[in-house]
Amino acid sequence: MRQYVPSRTGLKRRLPRRHILAGAALLIATWMIGESRSQESEGDQKVWNAGAYSFSDELGGFRITSVSGTGTREDPLVIKEELDSSSPVTLTIRTTRPIRPFDSSGFYANGVMFMRIEALNASGQAWVEFEFELQEIEGKASVFGDGLSFDQRRTDNANITSDSFKAYSRDFEPYDRLRYSDGKVDPGEEAGFSFLVTDYTPRWRFYLVQDPRIPSS
Repeated sequence: MRQYVPSRTGLKRRLPRRHILAGAALLIATWMIGESRSQESEGDQKVWNAGAYSFSDELGGFRITSVSGTGTREDPLVIKEELDSSSPVTLTIRTTRPIRPFDSSGFYANGVMFMRIEALNASGQAWVEFEFELQEIEGKASVFGDGLSFDQRRTDNANITSDSFKAYSRDFEPYDRLRYSDGKVDPGEEAGFSFLVTDYTPRWRFYLVQDPRIPSS
């Protein structure tokens, strides 16, 4: 009986399909690992995933304790943190899905992020103001033309609120800053801040500087 031996041509036709299947399996495994990491609650976790973004306390000075939400008005991104001092700290934000500006499907990073920061004052000092600053490049002021801001196209306060402060002010040039005032957060208390971040030319990574202010005297 003659034994059938696959031709080289047959092998060449089969190899690409095997490679594709292997690549797909690797992508699925990587996605599953990423999803499971986002649910961890270990104290040394540095990156948390939610919606189309990841959030990291890798630059130090504070600790993220949980992240949830998708970034829509109905389901904002909620980042819970603990700040051990009254010095500025920086939250690193990255896209984890493809960028597609203004897409409403929920799958893409679309440059519109309804956010809520819940910050625990573990500094031992009272906070009398709290300021946020957006930066596309770490340590460099964001300018009007980069498209990143606290919803600079609107002048009303519909998307800016706080549990602990009654007033706020915004600066768009040469910085993108949002400052909350007329309030107080004692040590051991938690402050909540809600706002809308828009980025009309979305980048893969940007930063949110958080600066709690203490009494000057």
